[in-house]
Amino acid sequence: MSALPQDTPSTLLSIEHLSVRFGDTLAVDDVTLAIARGERVALVGESGSGKTVTALAVLRLLSDAAVTGSIRFDGDELATKSERAMRGLRGSDIAMIFQEPMSALNPLYTVGEQIAETIVLHDGVTKAQAYERAVELLDRTGIAEPRRRIGSYPHQLSGGQRQRVMIAMALACRPRLLLADEPTTALDVTIRAQIVDLLLELQREEAARRGMSVLLITHDLNLVRRFAQRVAVMERGRLVETGAIEQIFNAPQHPYTQRLIASRPERHVVPVLPIAPVLLEAKNVSVDFRTRLPGFAGWWKSGRFRAVSDANLSVRQGETLGIVGESGSGKSTLALAMLGLQRTAHGDVQFQGRSLGTYLGHEKLSLRSHLQVVFQDPFGSLSPRQTVERIVGEGLALHRPELDADERRKRIVAVLREVGLDRTVLQRYPHEFSGGQRQRIAIARTLVVEPRVIVLDEPTSALDVSIQQQVLRLLTDLQRKYNLGYVFISHDLEVIGAMAHRVAVMQNGAIVETGDVETIFSTPTHAYTRKLLQAALDGRIHQ
Repeated sequence: MSALPQDTPSTLLSIEHLSVRFGDTLAVDDVTLAIARGERVALVGESGSGKTVTALAVLRLLSDAAVTGSIRFDGDELATKSERAMRGLRGSDIAMIFQEPMSALNPLYTVGEQIAETIVLHDGVTKAQAYERAVELLDRTGIAEPRRRIGSYPHQLSGGQRQRVMIAMALACRPRLLLADEPTTALDVTIRAQIVDLLLELQREEAARRGMSVLLITHDLNLVRRFAQRVAVMERGRLVETGAIEQIFNAPQHPYTQRLIASRPERHVVPVLPIAPVLLEAKNVSVDFRTRLPGFAGWWKSGRFRAVSDANLSVRQGETLGIVGESGSGKSTLALAMLGLQRTAHGDVQFQGRSLGTYLGHEKLSLRSHLQVVFQDPFGSLSPRQTVERIVGEGLALHRPELDADERRKRIVAVLREVGLDRTVLQRYPHEFSGGQRQRIAIARTLVVEPRVIVLDEPTSALDVSIQQQVLRLLTDLQRKYNLGYVFISHDLEVIGAMAHRVAVMQNGAIVETGDVETIFSTPTHAYTRKLLQAALDGRIHQ
């Protein structure tokens, strides 16, 4: 392995023989890595390999872990600094973009208040100046109408918009070291390209002034090739290979690195039978949200924002319908309306030919077992106070009350095994797992009640490429076995191409194009579809 000398004038961050242990579990094992001033380094590896734990150790945010080794920032040993000194470093000199924005953002404050607070604390400017800077940052990270969005709460934004808010917060004080933990996970291909270009632009600007470096933690190899100068590969807590971009991608030495680079979504879709019945259908569905009007009028009047406009979609038995579009285009809102979890302004949603509004009482409870959802943010959708057994078994207790405790546990263990987890996880809690492992738990919770239709909202966005392949193959096998209908929402067009039978393209709340996935991908008719496909192609070219 190649690495920079640990104590040269060019070194900004020096990690030597770092080990992190949680009880009996060794999460990081003897890692040594250096990052030079102005350098962009990518840390890649499977979920649970220790990437995020390494970054959190740099910030000293692992209060429940035993940490050994040395971490030096600009020559100063961080382990010996007081907590007060560390608080001064966090945000100003060392900033982090967290992987799960919904759990990192405070739900009680607007995004503008949270960004401005960071600027006021570290830059000492007035609140008015901080708000102007916050608007500028939101605009630069690609959020439309930043002056309106600055007054939004986290739950009022899409997953991609929340991620961009996190990036704006991290960049607010122009840090010298940016730890970016999956910064583009929730972003569509067009915004992902904008964010990568933005990070590159800002890093180069700040590198010239303060020597800003970036440690990028990601499973997106396209992003690594486009952004980083050097790559470090982790497997099971150990650093197995480091080197320049060209060296790692063109001539990887370690077998694990070779497997990562060779991983691609594979299409194993079974054709839908011509006689397959329609399971779920949306007819002329529109969804409105109330919004505060600007100025004093907002205190007693509200406007309306149309998030979905006259959408028509159907999902047949054994079919996967892919929905693609930029963040905020209405994909998740439409999916929630099709589940009956979001009130519609007009239109109708039907399950097996019957309007969802006609299901009442016990029938409505039964309907819930047939229509299930895997949410985009696995940490936000899993109760932090429940064990995995309770989380996965909760649906069984509600929808299968005839099962006794032993039968319920057997079913839980079987489903966990299907998603790649064993019975040893039953008594553990969500915070003990990586993002990808938590997503598998969320999928298991959905599968356990044997639904007819599953809405999959970015189900593989938190997974590395090798685990992504396994999960996609699992979903395909389950669809074949149970004739499931999937509504598959994804920013990753490669995943849609591997999974979907048909695809619908959404822009600004409207479906602009729909058809067979092969037809849409090969001969798109709408300009926006062509733009999405070109952005995805550009990413693959960089790979």
